[in-house]
Amino acid sequence: MNRGNSTDISFAAGLLQNGKLVAIPTETVYGLAANALNADAVLNIFEAKNRPHFDPLIVHVGSIQQAQQLTRHISPEAQKLMEVFWPGPLTIVLAKKDIIPHIVTSGMDTVGLRMPSHPLTLELLAQLEFPLAAPSANPFGYISPTSAAHVAEQLGDHIPYILDGGECIVGVESTIIDCTSIVPRILRLGGLSVEAIEEAIGPVEINAISTSSPQAPGMLHSHYAPRKQLLLGNIHDLLHDHGPDVSILSFRDSYHNYRNIRLSESGDLHEAARNLFSAMRKLDADHHASIIAEFVPDYGLGRAINDRLKRAAYKG
Repeated sequence: MNRGNSTDISFAAGLLQNGKLVAIPTETVYGLAANALNADAVLNIFEAKNRPHFDPLIVHVGSIQQAQQLTRHISPEAQKLMEVFWPGPLTIVLAKKDIIPHIVTSGMDTVGLRMPSHPLTLELLAQLEFPLAAPSANPFGYISPTSAAHVAEQLGDHIPYILDGGECIVGVESTIIDCTSIVPRILRLGGLSVEAIEEAIGPVEINAISTSSPQAPGMLHSHYAPRKQLLLGNIHDLLHDHGPDVSILSFRDSYHNYRNIRLSESGDLHEAARNLFSAMRKLDADHHASIIAEFVPDYGLGRAINDRLKRAAYKG
C-alpha cells in the first residue's frame, strides 16, 4: 500500500531492505531507488518507469569508502573528483566489481557512482548496508521530477513510498564523467559545470554524440521531453511561424500577451536550472498546443540546460 509522502527514513529503509522501491530526494532531481545489489529489486525500477534495459542506472553511495568497495580501480583523477565534489551533483564512471548486477549497468563492465548531498538521502544511505540504484523518478523519457508532488503525479500508483525532501535545489541531473579513459570524458552535462571539473583535474573531453545504446543515463537523442511539441529557437521567429496557440519558456524576457514562464528574471543560470523541469511540467499541463523555448547562455550550468532543451525538442 502506498503510504504517500513523508520524511520517515526508517520506514523507507525497511522497504528498501525488503526489495521494494522508494522515491528519494537528491539535490538534482528525485530518484526511484532500489537495492543496487539485488537484481530483482532493480528490475522493479525498469518496470515502474517503463525504462528500456539498455539504459544503465546510476548507483548512489553514502561514502567514498563504499564506492571503493564497488569498483576495481579508482584513478587519481576520480579520487580527486570524489574528494572535491562529493557529496554533490557528479557521477563518476568506473570499472565495476562483479557484486553489481549486470541489469544495473546494462551488461557493461563500468558503473556510474554518485554520492548525493541531500541530507535525508545521506541519512537513509547511512542506515543501509547496500548502495541504491536510482534513476529519475518519472516515466521513462518524460520530464524529470524536482518535487515529491511531481513523483506522486506520475508514479504514485507504482511505488509504495515517497521520501519527501522538498524542492530540489539544483534541478537538473548530475554531470557524468567517465574516468576509465586516459583523458576523463564528460558523458552527460549536468549540475556541476565543466569549468569547475577542469579547475580540479585539468582538461577533459566532452562527449558530443547522443546514442541509442548509451554508456550512461541521459545520453539518448530524445529525453526529458514534455508530451506536447517543444519548439526550440528564436522566440520571436517561432511566434511568427506558429501563431498564438503556444506557451513560452523564456530565459529572462517577458511576453505579456502569452502564457509565459521565465526561468530566471535576473539571468541567474543556477536559478534557471532549478526551475527548468518544473516550468516544463507546468507548460505541458496547460491548454496550448505547443511550447516554444530558447537557448540560455552556453556556459556553466547553461550548457546542461541547453542539453536538456535540445533533447526535449528532438523529434528524430
